[in-house]
Amino acid sequence: MNNLRIVFMGTPEFAVGILDTLYQHNYTIAGVITAPDKPAGRGQKIKFSAVKEYAREKGLTILQPTNLKDPRFLEALKSLNANLQVVVAFRMLPEAVWKMPEFGTFNLHASLLPEYRGAAPINWAIINGEKKTGVTTFFIDEKIDTGAIILKQELQIGPDETAGELHGRLMVLGQDAVIKTVKLIETGKAETIMQPQGENSKTAYKLDRDNCRINWQLPGQDIYNLIRGLSPYPAAWCFINDNGQEWNVKIYAAAFEMATHSIKTGTVVVSKKEIAIAVTDGFLHIKELQLPGKKKMATAELLNGMQFSSGAKAY
Repeated sequence: MNNLRIVFMGTPEFAVGILDTLYQHNYTIAGVITAPDKPAGRGQKIKFSAVKEYAREKGLTILQPTNLKDPRFLEALKSLNANLQVVVAFRMLPEAVWKMPEFGTFNLHASLLPEYRGAAPINWAIINGEKKTGVTTFFIDEKIDTGAIILKQELQIGPDETAGELHGRLMVLGQDAVIKTVKLIETGKAETIMQPQGENSKTAYKLDRDNCRINWQLPGQDIYNLIRGLSPYPAAWCFINDNGQEWNVKIYAAAFEMATHSIKTGTVVVSKKEIAIAVTDGFLHIKELQLPGKKKMATAELLNGMQFSSGAKAY
């Protein structure tokens, strides 16, 4: 059995649960590599990554390089004397980093590779209406999410599940997958399968303003999947125009009703406590939304203080 000294690399909340599992299983965490501190919010106060917050609490050694090829960082990393590196939601590593430890560097990715390589696998699985997803551990190589697979574990996606809900379940599944992977490496039993290198796999593109915008010409189910796939963050959005006043609106929750109607697509249909938007094959009933400068709120709460006219339009 190998005596492991692990360097953990990660930044967001998703990675914290994995690091905590390694810590709770009494593995030696030789160091933690995470993103540099950065100003955030209106006050531009310095914000630590979720992984740094956890590592500080546990008294772990922390490195925060801006340049992963910097000789000073590489020397500091080498001095940690790790023989395994575990990567969760970090960034692309140069060869000098991932080749450093004796037993290699493996990554946990929140999809069933080779599907959904890239930055936002949890979101895109829901946006594309997938029925299942999972996690994969693999040894890192010179490309993004293409290395030899160690193990996969899958779960079903609920028909109304949001990205936030799925994120939580995948983190728990990921904790189990990482511990199993570490034990395989620790006992010399890790066997790998090479990924197919074709271009036919679906991609988890980085989320941006354009691909988060709602196209009201799409079928209602596709719009519904986009909304739940981007909830709670970064949130699907659209413009609503009412008598010449335009709002940039974020939509966090909705329900799709399939129906035949003659109402123009994008028309906002308002009752006392409900907002529905006409789509080609029915209506999207908006349950939770946010207007500029306002807090996120339930539709009924919003309609207590404002009303849309009969000519309001979403686009």
